[in-house]
Amino acid sequence: MRWLAVLVAAVTLLGCANSGTGVVPPKTVERVDLQRYQGTWYEQARLPMFFQRHCAQSEARYTLQEDGAIGVTNRCRTFDGDIQQVQGQAVPQVPGETSKLWVRFDNWVSNLLPGLTKGEYWVLYLDDDYQAALVGHPNRQYLWLLTRDQELSAPTRATLLEEARRRGYDTAELIWRRSDVPAPL
Repeated sequence: MRWLAVLVAAVTLLGCANSGTGVVPPKTVERVDLQRYQGTWYEQARLPMFFQRHCAQSEARYTLQEDGAIGVTNRCRTFDGDIQQVQGQAVPQVPGETSKLWVRFDNWVSNLLPGLTKGEYWVLYLDDDYQAALVGHPNRQYLWLLTRDQELSAPTRATLLEEARRRGYDTAELIWRRSDVPAPL
């Protein structure tokens, strides 16, 4: 009887472990080797984001800087074929923890309200070869499926979708990269 009481108490405590704290954030990778992560990543799919509403194809270029920050250049080819680009910088949210970053872009809003315009960039999945990554926001509203290649293989697509679902993201709303966008004039 005593063991039954202990078991019931343990199950009750586990069930209440997050009571009052809201939704448990998604699990990130343990560590990102920023030296290996730098370079160009092609967005294969994303959850809808206001700032990317005109993007048919997007890519991000990350450059490790001497101070440990990461320079960020995001490029977007619009549905009309025009190129839009924005520069920014990413820094670890906690010194030494490289899987959760703050990203701030250089634009008029960021210059006006610098403390309010940084976004959370969590690396949720990263393959061993640093060829595919899943990046999201802890509230699960934003998600990016990234690869080093412009083309997405079926096995990589399946892996990224499964990893996203395992972390609680709604993959039914993903917007996929378009390959039929005209080049700019």
